[in-house]
Amino acid sequence: MNRPTIISIVNHKGGCLKTTLTVNLGAALARAGKRVLTIDLDAQQNLTASLIGPIQWVEGMRTLYDALLDESSLDDLIQETPTKGLDIIPITEDFAGADISLVNVVGRETILKSCLSKTKRLADYDIVFLDNAPSISLVVMNSLVASDFFLVPCSAEYLPMVGLSLLSESIMKMKKLAPQLAALGVVLTLYSHNERICRQVETMLRKEIGDNLLSTKIRVNTKAKAAPSVQKTIFDYENSAKGRGTEDYTALAVELLQRLEPYAEAARVVNG
Repeated sequence: MNRPTIISIVNHKGGCLKTTLTVNLGAALARAGKRVLTIDLDAQQNLTASLIGPIQWVEGMRTLYDALLDESSLDDLIQETPTKGLDIIPITEDFAGADISLVNVVGRETILKSCLSKTKRLADYDIVFLDNAPSISLVVMNSLVASDFFLVPCSAEYLPMVGLSLLSESIMKMKKLAPQLAALGVVLTLYSHNERICRQVETMLRKEIGDNLLSTKIRVNTKAKAAPSVQKTIFDYENSAKGRGTEDYTALAVELLQRLEPYAEAARVVNG
């Protein structure tokens, strides 16, 4: 069956717009004609709340937590969002126990990968985004092992920039478990050209990681903060082709596809 490109959105620091980026980059790609699945892996349930609203757990409900414990298919957990082409596997409050419950499971780092391999509907999608908690936890390790790539949002501040080296070290230690995992790059978020520190961070990162720093920057945007409260993407909330968020995430989607194209071409050659 066809297999989508799976991308983990990761950073062990909070407040860098991981969920906002997952929502709006997914929406931008859907608007470009891609079929996108997002998976909420953060017990705070922010991705779920942003796209379809909070889901209250009730007795007997099958959830992503249950699927991980059973190491079973995720087909029945996929839900549509108001954005055509953008779907989600949501979570409920029971997901808070996932890390503890997986600790003693054999092959604990590969559970999510196994679940995805059993999910027949995965073939319907071009790209899957995994939205992770701000930590390097067992769930995050599962996300990375299941992924082809990881993308790192980093707010344009000094301390988050310093933390990137720690994140890189943590991910590199996982290479034996995920030899296929490759970096798509770092995306600067909460960027303001008028703030000197933002320009300094961009310059320092460009010097340190070169082309691994994406050209597109996600600017400070108050509308992006409000959009999740009404379960809207930035495109629907701004409702303007000239909206700041609309411009930024459209550009980011284009750049992401450009970065993925060499890998897609190599896969086409291998597969004949």
